[in-house]
Amino acid sequence: MDEITFHVGHDEESGWLIASWDAPDGSGGITTQDEDLRDLQTQVVDAVACHYDGGEIPHRIRLHFVNDPILVPA
Repeated sequence: MDEITFHVGHDEESGWLIASWDAPDGSGGITTQDEDLRDLQTQVVDAVACHYDGGEIPHRIRLHFVNDPILVPA
């Protein structure tokens, strides 16, 4: 597999970011979460490595944001 795409959104209760991917063959998937984007990226990479333990890891991991991020200048 060349690339997988995680859908990223906010949990309404906690405000944390949630990333999820469903295996195309219906054999499961990966879901992980964290408080900020930098830590979520680390969680996603680690989760993919665990999911593909002993198999061929995708070359790219794409994050697709379900909601567009809004930046508020200080």
